[in-house]
Amino acid sequence: MKLFCDSADLATMDAVASQVYGYTTNPTLMRAAGVTHYEAFVEECVARFPNHSLSFEVIADELNAIRYQARKLASWGPIFVKVPVTTTKGISTADLVDDLTADGIRVNVTAVFTASQVCEFNEALSDRAECYLSIFAGRIADAGFDPAFLVRQARMEAAENVSILWASAREAFNIKHAHDAGADIITLSPDLLEKHTRWGRDLTEFSQATVQQFYDDAQAAGLSL
Repeated sequence: MKLFCDSADLATMDAVASQVYGYTTNPTLMRAAGVTHYEAFVEECVARFPNHSLSFEVIADELNAIRYQARKLASWGPIFVKVPVTTTKGISTADLVDDLTADGIRVNVTAVFTASQVCEFNEALSDRAECYLSIFAGRIADAGFDPAFLVRQARMEAAENVSILWASAREAFNIKHAHDAGADIITLSPDLLEKHTRWGRDLTEFSQATVQQFYDDAQAAGLSL
């Protein structure tokens, strides 16, 4: 299973380049990173990370505008175009995705939450260029449902050209959850990637280090009883 980093901060992306196979971005991450010129950002990423998978998202909310932006993004480099599973009004983008993939555009369908969406978009992506189906496992779990069931279903139904991506991870152990469910990719925030580097640490030592941290913080705060 491949590890991706979810970030739009170039310094962070540089720092984790050797740890990951690719990067996913979205408008929220771009806003947090202070990105204001979309094309310049994409071109910089393509130049810096020629051997990494790169996903960039459309920002329109009307089907024709999404189609136009998707084609425009695809013209900026060898990237995956992130297309949301619906518009904000709940209108499916499946037919649009079918059109894009028929023209050889690599699509990353994002914000997938339901079994019906998995079924609908697997059909739109099948037997075309390499594509991703991004299941927002962390947010599904936040709603009280087990995302592993949906990921397993997606993997069983997907064609060979479709990679199933476990998105919105909440903890480093989600890497094992994603692997066991059959996901091809998991995208992690930079802090979860850092936590992943601690795997295999001696737990007795980790316990003592945790006690030391609490003691040191109590001293630094000047707490007394």
